[in-house]
Amino acid sequence: MTDFNSLVSAIQGTHFTLQESAAKAINKYLTIRNWLIGFYIVEFEQNGEDRARYGDRLLQRLADAINLETLSYRNLRLYRQFYIVYRELGFAIKADLEELGLLSKLFLLGLDLEPNVIWQSLIAKSTEGSDLYEAKIFSRLSYTHLVQLLPLDQAEKRRFYERECIKGNWSVAELKRQINTLYYERSGISNDPEALAKGVKNDAKRLSVADIVKSPFTFEFLGLKAKDVVYENDLEQALVDNLEAFLLELGHGFCFEAKQKRITLGGEYFFVDLVFYHRILKCHVLIELKTNEVKHEHIGQLKTYINYYKKEVMARDDNPPVGLLLVTGQNRALVEYAVADSDMKLFVSKYVVNLPSREQLQSFIQNELAQMRS
Repeated sequence: MTDFNSLVSAIQGTHFTLQESAAKAINKYLTIRNWLIGFYIVEFEQNGEDRARYGDRLLQRLADAINLETLSYRNLRLYRQFYIVYRELGFAIKADLEELGLLSKLFLLGLDLEPNVIWQSLIAKSTEGSDLYEAKIFSRLSYTHLVQLLPLDQAEKRRFYERECIKGNWSVAELKRQINTLYYERSGISNDPEALAKGVKNDAKRLSVADIVKSPFTFEFLGLKAKDVVYENDLEQALVDNLEAFLLELGHGFCFEAKQKRITLGGEYFFVDLVFYHRILKCHVLIELKTNEVKHEHIGQLKTYINYYKKEVMARDDNPPVGLLLVTGQNRALVEYAVADSDMKLFVSKYVVNLPSREQLQSFIQNELAQMRS
């Protein structure tokens, strides 16, 4: 190889190809693990000798006994649902199970059957000839993609999004967007489905290597910390870091609780930028910072976090949680307050006095931006 440009191209091509393959391998094993765990749970529920002993509390007892965050009650329930919905995925992963020696370990269930007999029973209800399609799903869609499809109760609708996601190489965010905007339903009533599909294809966000590995499921699988899941840009992260110190220095009664606090809503992970407990107001203060123009969904997101804290975290003698939305855009800082039960006039008047003013927060943001740009 004597041409320098060819050398550069060869090295870059090798790097990106193997980088993508490594990312896909991680997700492949994540999918296998979660499917197999779901199989074990369902098999135990149907045939286990102790199933009556645990009953409806099986998953919680299981989570308590295993005691791993990645195998929590919520995740075990999700793996069980994943196996039930994607039982036929067994066709696609059988070779990998054999290679890993996991197929023979089906004996661990204590079943008095040969592994192949168990396997035949496992896929007996599968559709004949579906193995090629299932193999394509397994190789092209990550576990995080498939999780988005679990709530869809119609197999036809699920298949539609599977096919479109594979054809368009959609990111998880794009798949969620298409589901939320009812692409399946719109396609069914459209006078020109092909034109609709072409428009969706042109506007769709395609999958990247970063999209493959940044799923919270992947990070849990690899044993990484929750904070590693959050992909903030440098500006936003710097603002959050300095905002924490700024609020504590104000002396308004803020007690720091968490940064990038992970909460689970409807089977999805969300992260609250900063969480404080205010000892004077006796309430949680949730802070979200956005480095773009304020959008309606920003306010809705913050109110969702507030309602979550009100329902799941707030103690009996606490006041309702308060939200602060800080937005930077077009060189201008914007501060919005939000509170659950905002009709509580007495409490609202208290938090207006005890929380930093809009002017203080706006001045902080502008000063930080000026320093970062200098």
